[in-house]
Amino acid sequence: MKTLVTGAAGFIGFHTARALLERGDEIVGLDNLNEYYDVTLKQARLDILTKQPSFRFVHLDLADRDAIAKLFAAEKFERVVHLGAQAGVRYSIENPFAYVDSNMLGTLTVLEGCRHNSVEHLVYASTSSVYGANTKMPFSVHQNVDHPLSLYAATKKSAELMAHAYASLYGLPVTGLRFFTVYGPFGRPDMALFVFTKKILNGEPIDVFNFGNHRRDFTYVGDIVEGIVGASDHVAQPNTDWTGDTPDPGTSQAPYRLYNIGNQRPVDLLRYIELLEECLGREAEKNMLPLQLGDVPDTWADVEDLVTDVGYRPETPVEEGIKRFVEWYVDYYQVTL
Repeated sequence: MKTLVTGAAGFIGFHTARALLERGDEIVGLDNLNEYYDVTLKQARLDILTKQPSFRFVHLDLADRDAIAKLFAAEKFERVVHLGAQAGVRYSIENPFAYVDSNMLGTLTVLEGCRHNSVEHLVYASTSSVYGANTKMPFSVHQNVDHPLSLYAATKKSAELMAHAYASLYGLPVTGLRFFTVYGPFGRPDMALFVFTKKILNGEPIDVFNFGNHRRDFTYVGDIVEGIVGASDHVAQPNTDWTGDTPDPGTSQAPYRLYNIGNQRPVDLLRYIELLEECLGREAEKNMLPLQLGDVPDTWADVEDLVTDVGYRPETPVEEGIKRFVEWYVDYYQVTL
């Protein structure tokens, strides 16, 4: 299978590309290597991937319409796993245009590439942030998500809508995956686990928002990748029972599906920190702060559709996942505990 993985130098993109390579796929990995966070970490991921003979890296920006069109025309991908995006809820408040360029325009160029070159299935990354002001738990793809609380969430919801339009207009099979708080080795330095680890080891206080009253469906990256690969192999089909009288947001009369990928076991933020302290053998000094702009208090994924359709089962408890992250961090940064 010849597959394009966008965002291949990113956290989830790297792990996904590696899993697809391990099963024998030919992978073209695309990334613009922007400086949102440490580029040397992105390069370290690429160094691992480029050792594989079936991997080829393309340094390209998704917003470059002409270059993306030429890439699709030349490569004739069978499948596309679109994980490239500008991530981060809080950064979207500081730099909103980066999110429109990457998450909306970038997704549009991918959609155009797929529809003009007979791609058999497009799988793309969405986010639990689209649930926004929703409070009914667990979050289900069959709920409406019309009240985003950040521009990041709004751009991701917009990408879902564009994907549906292309599925409806052109019969392009598309599957959107809403990720829930992904963590693990080679994680993003702006994510809580990475930030907490670095600060605790440096003897610095950590900022704990909403006074610690967050619950998150923390999901280990290996489980996320299992869901991505399974969803990619399960080509989206129309829902023959779909009706516009009672429209189901998670399916369509077009070949379009949405799935949550989460651990389905929310964890209190303070418990998450406690587990990290145990792994590091150090206690964190906590700076307790109010809820931050754009954040949602709790997340909890209903993943039963993914279980039914692709046999997805998250297997990594948070205790084990944090332990694996700390082991990677200590090794990668040569830290002595």
